[in-house]
Amino acid sequence: MKLSSFFHLACFSIKTILLRQKNPILGTIILTDKCNLSCKHCSVNNITAVLHPYRQIRAEMEKLYGMGIRILFFCGGETFLWNDGGKTLRDLVREAREMGFLIVNTVTNGTFPLDLPEADLILLSLDGDKEKHNEIRGDTYDRIMENIRNASSDNICFYMAINRINRHTVRDVCIKARDTDNVRAVSFNFHTPYPDTAELALSREEKAGCCDAIALMKKQGAPVFNLLSAFPYIINNSFPTPCHQCIVMEGGEISTCGRCIHSPGLCEQCGYFFVAEYTLLFSGNIKIIAELLCTYLKYI
Repeated sequence: MKLSSFFHLACFSIKTILLRQKNPILGTIILTDKCNLSCKHCSVNNITAVLHPYRQIRAEMEKLYGMGIRILFFCGGETFLWNDGGKTLRDLVREAREMGFLIVNTVTNGTFPLDLPEADLILLSLDGDKEKHNEIRGDTYDRIMENIRNASSDNICFYMAINRINRHTVRDVCIKARDTDNVRAVSFNFHTPYPDTAELALSREEKAGCCDAIALMKKQGAPVFNLLSAFPYIINNSFPTPCHQCIVMEGGEISTCGRCIHSPGLCEQCGYFFVAEYTLLFSGNIKIIAELLCTYLKYI
């Protein structure tokens, strides 16, 4: 992370904490809900299968930047499927950087070639060891590993959604992140129980066991991107929701925090680690602030 970016984000955080502001800093643009996979835990793929047009995406980028957003995510569906008039995901990332966004990340299932060196992080979904990942996502594990080996940059971060199927493979994913070239870190979430996938949600005790495993692996040198000091809040779902510093744009519509805010009761069962980390950060939690500084400076 550039020093200028660090100071901008630090100043935003200080103002937000001291003045109790609710201005957003992180924005997500949904490029499409079209996806080449049908994962067991996913509730948002191929509802419309629309690739949103470039002109709309560009307008959304400009709107978010004007609102003060400086951390930008491109999400799907599958982001690498997006294209319009010769424009691709790589063009969007380049344009976002030129526009002035300080951090530009994208989320992918990893089944397409990973040629995106302009992104700060490519958050790549890996949901367990080969057996459990393929059980959830179809026979994609080997293809993903080949794409990682052939990636043009070392900006990949594994992104694991922990559920009832794969909860015993947290250690495997940590080791894979530590030992795989081009992978910088691993980030975890717990499954958020949308109505059609509620059976995959973990109990409090299962969450605690997973957090113990993640913490142990981090202490043993695994490149875990999450903040250990947030774990008690995540296990008990006792962090504030929604996160007013995060917004999502899809089809021109803005949602505070995420798409799941529109589903009654989901906020109280939120499994997104970064939501807990950000809401605790902007609430002024000293432990979170200190650990986040060290983590972001190390991995971004």
